[in-house]
Amino acid sequence: MKRQQVLEKIDTSWNEFVMAYADLSDTQLTQPGVTGDWSVKDLIAHVSWWEEESLKHLPLILKGLPTPRYSVLYGGIDAFNAQMTELKRNTSLSEVLKEAAATHQKLIEYLSSIPDEQFTSETRFRRRLGYDSFKHYPIHTAAILAWRENQM
Repeated sequence: MKRQQVLEKIDTSWNEFVMAYADLSDTQLTQPGVTGDWSVKDLIAHVSWWEEESLKHLPLILKGLPTPRYSVLYGGIDAFNAQMTELKRNTSLSEVLKEAAATHQKLIEYLSSIPDEQFTSETRFRRRLGYDSFKHYPIHTAAILAWRENQM
């Protein structure tokens, strides 16, 4: 796989994620129950903070440095997600949408500066990127689409 292929995978899965909620009303976007008690807004914030984590950790990976362990810092990924959910819970919908778009754009711009060899094989860099992006978005796209189906 080459950089362009990775970027296309990110772009395709990101666009599918955005299209899953693009035509929902503000009321629908903030209605709990899409995944547990999370709303679509919460899922958007969730995806965005994992992209932020990528932007923090990918440079460390490139330098060959260890990345902070969620189990040590937060008690695990679920605890980190719970903490971030509470942190973002009172953020307005418009701010969540704005932050998500800006963070995604920063990630794409960052990836344009990375050496091609990081994309050509299953490197630690590409693995982390996948978990935080093109392998992550479809999970939440599917949840939103399933929730929408149940709303009809």
